[in-house]
Formats: sequence, structure tokens, C-alpha cells
Amino acid sequence: MSALARWCFRHRLLVVGIWAALLVALAVPYATLGTSYSDAFSLPGLESSKAQARLQTSEPRQAGDSDQIVVHVRHDGSVRDPAVRRKVTSMLDRVAALPSVTSVSSMYGPDGAARISKDGRTGYATVTFDAQAERIPAADVTRVIDTARAVRDGDLRVELGGQAISLVAEGGGQGTEAIGLLAAGIILFVAFGSLLGMLLPLLVAVAALGAGLLAVGLTSHVMTLGSDAPTVAALIGLGVGIDYALFIVTRCRTGLQRGLTPEQAAVHALDTSGRAVVFAGLTVVTALLGLLVLRIGPLSAMGISAATAVLATVLASVTLLPALLGLFGSRLLTRRQRRVLSTHDPRAGAQPQGTARSGGRWAEQVERRKTLFALTALLMVTVLSLPALSLRLGTSDAGNDPKGTTTRAAYDLLAQGFGPGSNGPLVLVAQLDAPSDRPALNRLVEAVRRTPGVASATAGRVTAATGLSVIDVAPTGAPQDESTSTLIAHLRKEVVPSAERGSGLTVYVGGTTAASDDLADLLTGKLPLFLGVIVVLGCLLLMLAFRSVLVPLTAALMNLLASAASFGVVVAVFQWGWGSELLGLGKAGPVEAELPVIMLAILFGLSMDYQVFLVSRMHEEWERTRDNHRAIRTGQAETGRLINAAALIMICVFTAFVFGGERVIAEYGVGLAAAVAIDAFVLRTVLVPSLMHLLGRANWWLPAWLERTLPRVSIEGAPSRESVPAAPAPAPAARVERTGSVPHHPGVAPVRHGSPQRQDRGPRVPKSVLAAYLWWFFFGLFGMHHFYLGRTGRGLLHLCTLGICGLGWLADALTLPHQVRSANVRIALADIALHADATADPASNDSLR
Repeated sequence: MSALARWCFRHRLLVVGIWAALLVALAVPYATLGTSYSDAFSLPGLESSKAQARLQTSEPRQAGDSDQIVVHVRHDGSVRDPAVRRKVTSMLDRVAALPSVTSVSSMYGPDGAARISKDGRTGYATVTFDAQAERIPAADVTRVIDTARAVRDGDLRVELGGQAISLVAEGGGQGTEAIGLLAAGIILFVAFGSLLGMLLPLLVAVAALGAGLLAVGLTSHVMTLGSDAPTVAALIGLGVGIDYALFIVTRCRTGLQRGLTPEQAAVHALDTSGRAVVFAGLTVVTALLGLLVLRIGPLSAMGISAATAVLATVLASVTLLPALLGLFGSRLLTRRQRRVLSTHDPRAGAQPQGTARSGGRWAEQVERRKTLFALTALLMVTVLSLPALSLRLGTSDAGNDPKGTTTRAAYDLLAQGFGPGSNGPLVLVAQLDAPSDRPALNRLVEAVRRTPGVASATAGRVTAATGLSVIDVAPTGAPQDESTSTLIAHLRKEVVPSAERGSGLTVYVGGTTAASDDLADLLTGKLPLFLGVIVVLGCLLLMLAFRSVLVPLTAALMNLLASAASFGVVVAVFQWGWGSELLGLGKAGPVEAELPVIMLAILFGLSMDYQVFLVSRMHEEWERTRDNHRAIRTGQAETGRLINAAALIMICVFTAFVFGGERVIAEYGVGLAAAVAIDAFVLRTVLVPSLMHLLGRANWWLPAWLERTLPRVSIEGAPSRESVPAAPAPAPAARVERTGSVPHHPGVAPVRHGSPQRQDRGPRVPKSVLAAYLWWFFFGLFGMHHFYLGRTGRGLLHLCTLGICGLGWLADALTLPHQVRSANVRIALADIALHADATADPASNDSLR
């Protein structure tokens, strides 16, 4: 990494030119070809997809998107009044002649009586397009909207609803990225006090985001990418791009304040924080690409697009950033800091970070009251996670649109006039093999009408050429109600099979509502596999980095806690409706079906970022001193403020997307902002260091066979003489640990070459009851709590017998405090014996002289 950083620093103008050329090379085809985003997707093998495919094959004119034009007469009139009828009929005739419209089913037609409410004040016509919503040109949909609403007046209200109308009429808000950048700039300026220090991370993030989004747009021509893909990519790319640059710039400024030259500071920053950025970025990419295991096209494409944006930020951080560091040089510091450097010797001063003292005080507080802090943090996360127990997946519809939009108004008018189920009818596609199957079809229609939860069922004519009939079923509940999901399951498992029995009739239950229900069920079933994959991959990467078993497991646990708490916040805001109307995001409704898997992928990546930046400093200190408590204090004190600043930037970026007016994106924004806040200010600041203090030296334990097997990956970089100011020579014991040589100093015992770098002469840390219970709860069946307490034999017994088939594991829940006390007694006796041996044989030290 140092060689790459040095080359980019010395050839800074060339590197900046290469990045400018790259952006131009991506922008030219982007401007020429445009994008080809599409929200069309199919779920092969699911019943709703089979129904759509059968319609598409047999009745392509009925397979297009169907939208509604809703008319409502104010005051005491009726849609049957002659004047209203003439006006509406003329408007519908003009709509039927517009491009992309295949037919218009009027409420005044032969079968239109059911399209007029009982009070006569509300009616609707169905507009059928020649394609699905995402494939209809926006200009054609806009003509339909303008033509329909042109007849509005003081007595006649006209609103439109449907998927095609929603895609065009309610465009997403613009400028949310600019809001996030502005907020991030303010935080950076407060953190650095320097205009250039503020601009540098923003420049790198914007360049990386531009390259990433241009690449994503071009990728939409070769694979199917949904319209939300670039927004999600911008959401994650902008956040990590600023954060990664922030970590490196902070390390570089620290080097400058210690008296290093700009080149030395930049190289050292890239060789330390740059390595952590690369590792963290690859962890995020791994988590995002974990979406591929779901084998669902749109979600896999979204993971690829977000991973592309993250890779662009990593590439910019390790190439463009050192080049810009070379251009700015020492001007990254404030004028006051540069004056201090010119008048004082930085090597004779203290640590330049003014907040190290306050960070150290907080770290000491956490160490002294580790159990209290751990329990308090767990309680907070548990309370925030409780709403997640009622999580209900689905798909938002027009009923969740903000008030004042035409789609929300049409939804409310239909619900008032025809019942809530009219907004999401089920479509039963019936295929007859022969005319003799008509009695079975009639029996099906009658059975559906008698089914509880069905408001109405209307069968269409059987097409002679294809033998196809479409039955429109209006539930009594709204599309998002649980009763509607129950009805879909009942129709598929009971009503339809009973009607098909003994005939050649084949029936599929489809429609938008059924497709949403199928997607939620599919993702719920695949969620455990996806979660297992990203947890295992994340743990393996952290195990490679930190040579530890507990650090990856702790990180996985923290990620799960942050995810649960963020899901709780999302449920409270969007499913329970606590503030969704105030945010302009519509009324309460289910959480989007794809949100859990996508948020888990993003959250596991972002949480691993903070774990890497926090624990890498702890691990660096542990390798130097072999003092667990000192390593935790040092790591927390030196990285806490930086992690908090990075978290604030991400929170601002994610929150900015909440105000874009799109409910789905707002769910991601609220969930990710809540997760980052919980992760940074509760988990990494309080819970992680508290647990690591409680776990003691076990944090860094790795079985010998794994130590020999795992490849060595360093994310702290090699020690550099340039990076540390002159200091007194290290103590002999410390020098022995680092070099493995035997110095000839009196009173120091020899250390064998190749021995582990440990300070085993000091007293061992007593075992913790809480740590023992954590081991027992999560891995007790495998005897890990016995290994933690030093009882290897009993641990092996539990490992081979699954906790003696579970009974021994349950018994240990009652005896674990006594086992911990016994283990601490053994530790104390061993330390006393070791001290006695050291004082009883002074001749052993004389032999070293």
C-alpha cells in the first residue's frame, strides 16, 4: 500500500488527470445511451407469476397494466346525471385514443353497473395499457393524466390511480444528495477547522460516486436494474465515500502535526488507515454480493449496483485521495496549527489530538463500570428492538402515498365507495381444457363468492380461442391487511383445488396483491440462508484480520443487535405510523418485503467498517503491549471521536434521503440512519468495549491449529519509524516481545526465539460471570464456557456430546457462578505459585549476567 500511495503522491497531476479521463469516458456513453432501468421482474415458479405468464400468452391485451380513472360528484349529484355522463364519456373516448392505451372499460358500458357506488356519487373506469407499468413511456401516461383531469370543475372531481400513474405522477424529490453533502461538509468543517480539510473528503466522495453511478447506469443496458438501484447505490456510496476519506485524511493530519513531511504523512496514512479502508470496503462489498445467494434478479442487481458504488469509493480513496493530499500538502492543517509547527518541535510535544484526553476519560469510565454500561446498552437496544417482533412484510400501495397526491385521493375514493378491497383485487386466471369444464368454472365462481373475506367475484367471458377466463375477486380487506393474505392462502389451498378436482380446469391466483404476498413469503423463507452467509463471510474476514475467534463473533452479535433495533425503528415509523404522515410519507402500512435483506446486507457491511476501525487500533496496541485493558482503552480513546464524526456524516446522508418523497427509499433512510446511530453511539462506544473488558484476554484467543492454518493479513500496516516521534527507548521486556531476541540486561528472563509475543509473567485477569454466561448462552452446547474457564477436559466432553445431550448444558446455568469462583481461585493460586517460584530462585537471574 505504501508503494501505491507514494507513486500517487509523486504523480499527483497524472492521477487526477486519469480520474478526469475516466469520468469523461463513462459520461460520454452515458449521455449517448442513457439508462434502461426497469422494475419488471418475475418470480419463476410462483403462482402469481404463472397467472401473469398465462395471461401474457393467451390474452396479451389483458396482460398490460390496468389503472383507474375515478370520478366523484361533490354535493348531492350522481355520476349518472346526463351532464356528468356526457362530460365523462367524452373524456374516456379521448383517453381510449391515446398512445399505449389498448382499451377503456367505462362505468357506463354494458357491464359498468358494478363500477358505480351504491350512492351513485363515485364511479371508475379501467384503463388498460399495452404493457406493464415500467415499460410504458412516461409521456403516454402523462397524456392520460392530463386528458382525464382536464374535465375537473367545482362539482366533478377526477383522480387517477394505478402503478403506471404512480410511477409518473409522484416523482421522487430532487436534491437529497446535495442536502446530505451540505450537512457532511458542516460536520467536517467543525471536525477539522479547515476549509481544505472539509473539501477533500467531499471531492473524493463526489468523484467516486459519479464514477459509480455512471457505471451503474451503463450496466442497466446489459442486466435488469430497478429504478431504485441508483438511489440505493448513491445512498451507500456517498456515506462510505465520505467516511473512508475522513479516516485517511484524519490520519494524514495527525502525521503532519507530528512533524512528518506531507509525503511521509500521506504514505503512512495510506499504509495504516488506507489498509483498513480497503479491508472495510471489501467487507461491505462481500455483504452486498451476499444478495446473490437469494437468486432473485432485482435484489441481486441492486446488490451489484451498490457494490459497484462502494468499489469506486475504495478505488478513489487509495488513488485519488493521496494525489489530492499531494496537491494540498500541509494546507490541510489550520493556520494556527501550521504556526505551531513552525515555532515548536512537534517531537517534543504531547499527542496532537486535543480530544484524546476526554476520549481517554470516557474509556476509563467504561472500563471501571463495564458491567453497568454493558447492561444499560443491552437494555436500550432491547427496547428499540421490541417493535421488530411485530414486523409484517408486504408492499406499499397508493394508500401509503402522501395526502394531496392523486393516487392517494383515488385510493381513498375507491375505498369509500366500493370497500377497501377494490384497491387490490385478486385475479383468478382459469384455463379450460374443454367446453365440458364450464360447470367446474361456475362452481368455482360460486364457491369464491361464498368464501369468507370475499366482497364480490365477477367472472369474465370464456375466450373461445384460448379457453381462458379471468375472475376478478374483491376482498373485504385492504390489499395490505393480514385478512387478505389469509384469503389468498385459503383460495389456493382449499377453494381452487376443490373446484379443479375431477375436471380439466386449471386456476392460478394472481394479481398485484397476490404477487406482493408471494414476494414476502419468498424472501422470508430465504432470509435465514442469506443471514447465515453474510455472518459466516464477515466472521471469516475479521478472523483473518485480527487472529481471534471472539472479535468476529462479537462483531456478528453487534450487527444483529443493530439490525434488530433499526428494524424496530422502521416498524414504529412506517408500520405503526409514528410520524410517517408528518414526514410526508403516507399512513401506516407494512414494511417493504425486500427491505430486510437489503438492509441486512448494507448494515453488516457498515457495522463491520466501524468494527474494523475500532478494533484495528486495539489490536495494534495489543500486539505491542499484550495488555488487553490498555489496548481497549487506547483504541477507544483514539478512534472514538473519529467514529462518532463518521457516524454523524452517515446519519446526515441517510436522513437526507428520507425527504425525497419516496416511501421505499425513506424506509431505507430511516432504517440505516437509526442503525448507524445505534451502532456508533451505543454499541461501539459502550457495549463493545464493555464486553471486551469483561472477556479479558479471551478476546484475542485463537486455537493453535487455526493460527497455523489462517493466512496472515495485516490491516494496521508495518511499523514505521517515520510515523512515531522520538521517544524514550522501550523497556527491555517490550523489546523482547517485538524482536524475539535475548537482550543482556540484568533481572530479565530469557525469551526463546519464535515464542509468542506475550507477557505471561504478569498476573492473569480473573474470569467474569457475565462473560461465562455469554459463552454458555451462545456456545454452551459445544463447551465453550468450559474452555473459557480453563477446564479443557470438560469442554471437550461437551463438544463431543453436545453438552451431554443438552442436560449438562442446562445444569451449568445454575452452577456457572460457582464454576467462575473456582476458576478464579485456581488463577489466584497459580499466580501465587508463580511469584513464589520467581522469588525463591534468584540464581536463575544471575545466570543471565
